[in-house]
Amino acid sequence: MNLHLIDILIIIGYLLGTIAIGFYLSKKASKSINAYFLGGKKISWWVLGVSNASGMFDIAGTMWLVSMCFVYGMKSAWLPWVWPIFNQVFLMVYLSAWLRRSNVMTGAEWLRTRFGDGRGTELCHIAVVFFAVVSAIGFISYAFIGIGKFAVVFFPWDLSPNTYALLIFFFTTLYVVKGGMYSVVFTELLQFVIMTIAAISVGIISMNMVSAEALDAVTPDGWNELFFGWQLELDWTGVIDSVNQKIYQDGFGLFGFFFMMMVFKGVLSSLAGPVPNYDMQRILATKSPKDAAKMSAIVSLVMFFPRYMMVAGLSVLALVYMGPKIQTNNAIFDFEQILPFAISELMPVGLAGLLIAGLLAAFMSTYAAAVNAAPAYIVNDIYKKHINPNADNRTYIQMSYLVTTLLVVVGIGVGLLISSINDIMQWIFGALFGGYAAANILKWHWWRFNAYGYFYGLVAGLLAALLLPLLFPELQPLYAFPFLFLAGLIGSISGTLLTPAEKDEVLIAFYQQVRPWGWWSPIRKKVKQRNPTFVQKSHFQRDVSNVVVGIVWQLTLVVIPIYLVIREFHAMSIAISLLAFTSFILKKNWYDKLEN
Repeated sequence: MNLHLIDILIIIGYLLGTIAIGFYLSKKASKSINAYFLGGKKISWWVLGVSNASGMFDIAGTMWLVSMCFVYGMKSAWLPWVWPIFNQVFLMVYLSAWLRRSNVMTGAEWLRTRFGDGRGTELCHIAVVFFAVVSAIGFISYAFIGIGKFAVVFFPWDLSPNTYALLIFFFTTLYVVKGGMYSVVFTELLQFVIMTIAAISVGIISMNMVSAEALDAVTPDGWNELFFGWQLELDWTGVIDSVNQKIYQDGFGLFGFFFMMMVFKGVLSSLAGPVPNYDMQRILATKSPKDAAKMSAIVSLVMFFPRYMMVAGLSVLALVYMGPKIQTNNAIFDFEQILPFAISELMPVGLAGLLIAGLLAAFMSTYAAAVNAAPAYIVNDIYKKHINPNADNRTYIQMSYLVTTLLVVVGIGVGLLISSINDIMQWIFGALFGGYAAANILKWHWWRFNAYGYFYGLVAGLLAALLLPLLFPELQPLYAFPFLFLAGLIGSISGTLLTPAEKDEVLIAFYQQVRPWGWWSPIRKKVKQRNPTFVQKSHFQRDVSNVVVGIVWQLTLVVIPIYLVIREFHAMSIAISLLAFTSFILKKNWYDKLEN
């Protein structure tokens, strides 16, 4: 693509601006390890929420969403449940508040509040640090693949995707290493503004360029329908024949079964709470449990409308202007390239530069968030705790620089070995997070669960997740989730029942501080014996009802912009009414009852 000078200047201006912010904030970040990784817990909840939304607005994920919307139409609104996106609802309703009450820096450090001190807790620390590092490397390689595929289409120099990815990684790593969380959060605010303007502009352009009749002519029956039966029933024969092969390769033909697996896996993964990545880091960085809950809510509120305006807009433009060419050529097509090709062929001067800058911002947000979160586990939970506990802040900050750089290098190495965004995305969210679920559900909800159970459960789940792509390379990771969950569950229960329970003092302190619901009856009785005035404040029925309402609320935020772009105004009006109704319920039954 030959970029216009205006587009090039926009992109260069954006890159220089982000680096300038990182260096400007580096003085604040270097005050302490807490300031470097959590912003000193002084950043406003809405800033952290927008930052978190920006970090989730990633380029590789957006490329995947565009390819899914192109192929599956309205039914693609369900597919992010494989991650699952509705984990943000569980966090919003109760889990963010539970986590924030610990007042710690990392998920590994949080384990001390649940299990106390001891050999078992030390083993848990090591397992969680290992998971955090492995998942960060997965995210880095995921971003590496996405940015390389994206950049090679747009930039005029004759370089390989990997070379482009290395150059962009260099710029991003520079400001992340220098400015820590302050740099990440405040550059993400800038990035979110750019992405929102670009995304909404794409949706408007699509609506101006493509009529409803033109879209109907290039899509099969059922493409614009949200709901489905047991079979997918999307037949692209005679429209774009190669899409049928894509659906077969994805394994989504039995869409009803696939949907049930997404719900099963999604609910269990959500009950486990946030994995030790940037999502957890932003929860721990809030000022209070109430702010943590509001921060998780704003992620869904601000992210979905602009993101899905872009996703739907680019998909519609690609269907109308690229679809006939794909059908005529009758060749193997990389559907993950739809997004960059649509921008390069269909965007006007100025907006193309803004959109490329916005998608670079999306990449940099996700990458920066992952890179900033993982080193905290190594520096705080390994280096500071076991190797050099009495060092000064300067030493810890320098160690953070080193660890960050090493993680990036390893992530790039993994990225060089993987060719498909979908492959790494399915492995991270389907397999790796599946191995994490069992132990982390039990830590919240079962009083007898102990540190050894957590360690053996997490190790069993992670080993199963790491071995899965080696032993069964053709297996869809989502369909493997029950086996991964079962491996983690067996390890968790066996490790727990074969070792003593945690001390009453630890369990009583945890229950009084966090107030979880679940199987806590023996500890609740002991708390009441010691403190007859203690009032149980766990709200199981209210939380469950708010989660159900919240998932419907979140889904409306996804489908409204898609309906708008494809001009399904009747369905959009129903979704808007449902959004208003669920918002009213959440205001009365969740927001008004948040505790200070």
